[in-house]
Amino acid sequence: MRRLKWRILFASALIALSIVMYSAQIQLFKTPRDTFFYLFQDIAFVPIQVLLVTVIINEVLNIREKRSLLRKLNMVIGAFFSEAGMSLLQSFPDFDVHYEKLRESLIVKAGWSNQDFVRAQKTVRVYDYSVDSRKGDLVSLKVFLMEQRSFLLRLLENPNLLEHRSFTNLLRAVFHLTEELTVRKNLNNLPPTDYEHLSGDIKRAYVLLISEWLAYMKYLRDYYPYLFSLALRTNPFDPDASPEVR
Repeated sequence: MRRLKWRILFASALIALSIVMYSAQIQLFKTPRDTFFYLFQDIAFVPIQVLLVTVIINEVLNIREKRSLLRKLNMVIGAFFSEAGMSLLQSFPDFDVHYEKLRESLIVKAGWSNQDFVRAQKTVRVYDYSVDSRKGDLVSLKVFLMEQRSFLLRLLENPNLLEHRSFTNLLRAVFHLTEELTVRKNLNNLPPTDYEHLSGDIKRAYVLLISEWLAYMKYLRDYYPYLFSLALRTNPFDPDASPEVR
């Protein structure tokens, strides 16, 4: 309320100052016609000024701010893949019944164009994920996710991640899978319906993880070629990948 009152007083003072100055101009130069002519000319320019300042310039600044924020978020995403994401990309395919049909589309090459990444994302979206929680090692997955639990929590607490909805959805899916596995004491003797439920949880995180990984690979190609080079040499989907430069 006080702030609103202060703004009203400030606006009133500015308007009063303008009236005084225009009145003084008329009294000094005795040219009311010219004064009103330039007054209306200035008023006529106000909509254009509003357009330039509040729409165009503000939009340019917002774009620059979003780009800066996106780069900061990709640093967080990079930390996620270094600490947990890459290991999950190696573990989740063990639960995928038809993994070999997907693997070939995810062997990213140094010369990939934007169209190649678009094609890979499309393949990931239309691929028929057949995930079976009994096919892989649930115990090892549980142990790993429990070790990463505090790290995932810290990432979820980052308010900037709200600007990156798809990555936030990935974190929530991975954290939910962590909770599902943690609350089960024995993963080797579950009813079929429960294994089916876990298959759905793994599939959710698996799908989101691959999509975010492809987006991150494209980001590295565009902005950090040296990190992209290492990512290519450690691609979990490429059986011939080697961290050594050959």
